[in-house]
Amino acid sequence: MSIVGQRIRYLREKHKWSQIQLAEKLGIHNTVLSRIESGEKKSVDNHLISKAADVFSVTTDFLLGKTENPTRNGTSQTTGSDEHISFFDLEGLSEAEIDEVKKHIEYLRWKALHGNKGTNK
Repeated sequence: MSIVGQRIRYLREKHKWSQIQLAEKLGIHNTVLSRIESGEKKSVDNHLISKAADVFSVTTDFLLGKTENPTRNGTSQTTGSDEHISFFDLEGLSEAEIDEVKKHIEYLRWKALHGNKGTNK
């Protein structure tokens, strides 16, 4: 599955829209959307990515996987971990559980930078 397809599917499900509903908003046939989400359609037209970004009020960079920050607020990606956490559905979690998720993300970020050099894990 392509990153664009993954993100569109994530956002569609977050909004609780069917593929038919989103396809109508994007002005495409639902089978095209299905192929995008499944990764069967390898390239997605820039106009469609732009339209999807508008529909979901996210940046095209988020849809393309260039950033984990979906918001259009112009904040730097390096300001802290809270901006990245908005990509995850944390509904129903306590503050302590959300803090634990943030700590795991920070650990994985550290591990990616320092901890797993030369390993396949």
